[in-house]
Amino acid sequence: MKSQIRKPKWRKFALLLLGISLLQFPVIAPAQQTGIARRFFAADYEKKLAAIVEADNSLSWQIPIRDIHDAQKLPAGGWLLQTSFFEVVELDTQGNEVWRYDAGQTDSGARVEIHAFRRLPDGLTMIAESGTSRILLVDREKKVVKSIPLKVEKADPHRDTRLVRPTPTGTFLVAHESQRMVREYARDGAVVWEFEVGSQLYSAVRLENGNTLIGTGDGNRVLEVSPTKEIVWELKSEEIPGVKLGWITMVDRLANGNTWIVNCHAGPDQPQLLEVSPDKKVVWSFHDFKRFGNSLPVAFPLE
Repeated sequence: MKSQIRKPKWRKFALLLLGISLLQFPVIAPAQQTGIARRFFAADYEKKLAAIVEADNSLSWQIPIRDIHDAQKLPAGGWLLQTSFFEVVELDTQGNEVWRYDAGQTDSGARVEIHAFRRLPDGLTMIAESGTSRILLVDREKKVVKSIPLKVEKADPHRDTRLVRPTPTGTFLVAHESQRMVREYARDGAVVWEFEVGSQLYSAVRLENGNTLIGTGDGNRVLEVSPTKEIVWELKSEEIPGVKLGWITMVDRLANGNTWIVNCHAGPDQPQLLEVSPDKKVVWSFHDFKRFGNSLPVAFPLE
C-alpha cells in the first residue's frame, strides 16, 4: 500500500494568504488599444497625470497635474494646458513654462476658476472665467483686449462653463454646465444661437457641415444638432453592445467621419476613450486604469 504524501500545512496557509491578497488587490489589466493603434494626449486628475500616449501605449511625455478640464497642442509644438483650475500655462517643446495666466479673484474676493481656453490664430488667448462669468481675450502681456459677458442666472466658479470653443465665424460656443445649455455668443456678448441639452453638458463643437456636436456630460450620450435645433445624430449607451457611456466630456468629428468620445467616470471595466463610426460601431478604444483612472476628461488624437 502506497503511503500518502501530505502537503505541509504552511503551503495551505500560504495559498490562503495569496487568495486573500488577490481579493484585496485585484490585478489591473495593462493599457489596451483596440482597432488601429494611435497616438494621443490624455490627462486624468485622479492619477494626477497628463501625458502623450504612443501607439505602443508607452508614454513619450508626461507632467504631473492637479485638476484639468482643457488642453491644446500649439502649432509650433508647445502646449497650452492647466495644472489646476486657477491657471493656464504655456509650455515649450521641452516642457519649460514660457507663459502663465492666473485667474485670481473677483473684486469681492470670490473664487474664480478656469475650465476652458484656446490660443487663437491672431495670437490672443481665449480664457473662459467661471465665477466672473466672462470670456477674456488676453495678449502676451496678459492685458485684456476683449471681455465678453456670459449669460448666467447665478455666477458659479465651478459650473458657469465647461468647454468653450471658437467657431469659424468668430463666435464662441459655450457649454454652460449649470444651465444645461449650449449658447453661441457674438463678440459683443449677444446670444446668436442656443440649444437646451437637459443635462450637465461638457462640450460643444461646431462642425464643418454647420451642425454642433455636443458631449452631454451626465446625459450619457453624444448629440449632433442642426442649426435649426434638430437632432440629426445621437449615440446612447444602449446602442453600443458591451459599452457603458459615463460622463461624456470631449467630443470631436474626425477627418474619417468617425466621432471621438472621451468616456469619463464610466468605471474601471469601461473604455476611457472611444472612436465610433456613423453607424455606431466602436472602431477603436483605449483602456488603462493603471496609469490613468476614472477621472480622465481631457484627451484628443495626435495625428
